[in-house]
Amino acid sequence: QVHIEESGGGLVQPGGSLRLSCVCSGFTFSTSAVTWYHQAPGNKREPIAVISQTGRTVNIAESVKGRFTITRDNAKNTAYLQMNSLKVEDTGVYTCGCAGYWGPGTQVTVSS
Repeated sequence: QVHIEESGGGLVQPGGSLRLSCVCSGFTFSTSAVTWYHQAPGNKREPIAVISQTGRTVNIAESVKGRFTITRDNAKNTAYLQMNSLKVEDTGVYTCGCAGYWGPGTQVTVSS
């Protein structure tokens, strides 16, 4: 069955960086686009970055453009979200979506 697991979250100071990982298994990873979502406290989950099956096409939300980068390694069934210049408003749960499924998410807290 499909299994998705995110990792890499944690506590970081404003201006810091984190790299999130998303491992998707139970299907052919290279056939699925991957989406990263952000859910801030009290808000709904929103997509912030999408990468195509081959990785050639990416879309980044305006709120994180220039700071976040999405990549993937199909040989490792893994997608990544590199987050730089983190802001307090980036705090929340980051969830990965593959093949119509979502993982449990990983918590990111940006605080001084």
